[in-house]
Amino acid sequence: MANDSSESPQPASIQSLLRQRSVWTVFLTLLTSSIGWVALATGLAIHVFAITDSKRDLGLLGLAEFIPSVVLVFLSGSIADRFDRRRVIVIGVLIEIVAVIGLASLNYDRLRTAAAFLALTVVMGIGRSCVSPAMRALVPAAAPAGQLARVIALSSSTWQISAIAGPLLGSADYSVSPRFAYGVGATLLAASAVSALLIPPEIGLAHMDISDDAGDKPTFRAAFQGLASIWRQPILFGAIALDLFAVLFGGAVALLPAIAKELLGGGADTVGALRAVGGVGATVVTFALTARPLRRQVGQTLLLAVGVFGLATILLGFSRSIWISAIAIFVLSGADSISVFVRSTLVPMVTPAAERGRVLAVEAVFIGASNELGAFESGEVAHHFGTVTSIVSGGILTLVVVLVWWVVFPALRNVDRFEDLDGFSERN
Repeated sequence: MANDSSESPQPASIQSLLRQRSVWTVFLTLLTSSIGWVALATGLAIHVFAITDSKRDLGLLGLAEFIPSVVLVFLSGSIADRFDRRRVIVIGVLIEIVAVIGLASLNYDRLRTAAAFLALTVVMGIGRSCVSPAMRALVPAAAPAGQLARVIALSSSTWQISAIAGPLLGSADYSVSPRFAYGVGATLLAASAVSALLIPPEIGLAHMDISDDAGDKPTFRAAFQGLASIWRQPILFGAIALDLFAVLFGGAVALLPAIAKELLGGGADTVGALRAVGGVGATVVTFALTARPLRRQVGQTLLLAVGVFGLATILLGFSRSIWISAIAIFVLSGADSISVFVRSTLVPMVTPAAERGRVLAVEAVFIGASNELGAFESGEVAHHFGTVTSIVSGGILTLVVVLVWWVVFPALRNVDRFEDLDGFSERN
């Protein structure tokens, strides 16, 4: 059975890890869900921008995806800690598919309004808010003894693979027809539900927290434990809040349809290509980290990676060349994948196992704020002040956040090795 030890005398290879049922089933679930989600998000953004020609609507799409995770944060995290996470994923995916079917129906002219797109995006976000904490809590439960950091790096690669395949798939499918794009996305989501049911039952039920007097019923006290755990640990709070405030201002990727049209003179193919380039950069870095995980100066590496993300965002804002823009996106995506890897490894290591669903649900809100709310912020600034101002100012503010965090969170900055955090949650 999987456990949470973070060091092993015999590190496993990627191939040997993927031969274990607990790992490959979780990996497949993450992969199909991520590709389906990114493909849908790409096609949806292109569809809405083609209809409304509004950068503000691109931002509002991000906000519509983000709102459900905020409203349901305590409920979804508590549910992930109390019920079979495989079944929670299936229910969440079914909600997403219902929303996608609704989005496909908006291809008819009389139904194509921005409000209708946003309403169904909220429904899709509700499903995602159920899936995300349950799915991410499965990863440490599936890790064999001593392989947590390596399995987390492997799981992170699913997002990077989806960052390549998803945009290309979404934009190509949209070129056929919007409804075809939604159909392919829904099929991938359905595949993730099937693969979730193949995960061993003991992994889906690992570290269930049913310790309070309410039995199996989620309570407000239990739900708020995730937020309390984050607040009382400077390393945990610093790592998660860094993603919130830094990437919040660096949401330039949400503006890619506008960047392609206004700054580079391209269309849907340019959007898909640039998103895919970002996926390539992220994947290269992620697989490098899977093969050779970080050994020393983990905290400083996290902060420096976010700083590089900010610098690359500034370069993207000033670029008028598709090649320079591609380089900027490659670099910022690679830097972001480093920060994702470090944060994704730190969080489960410093979180009590029985609280991971709740902590990861709260973290998902922070991540959503940095992505979806960041998309809204970028869209609003671009609407009022222009695309270039939105991107460049966001990169500058990201650098400011890094400098502030370097001073304010010494506990995070001074984390040297992941192994130093083994048993951290039990000691603190």
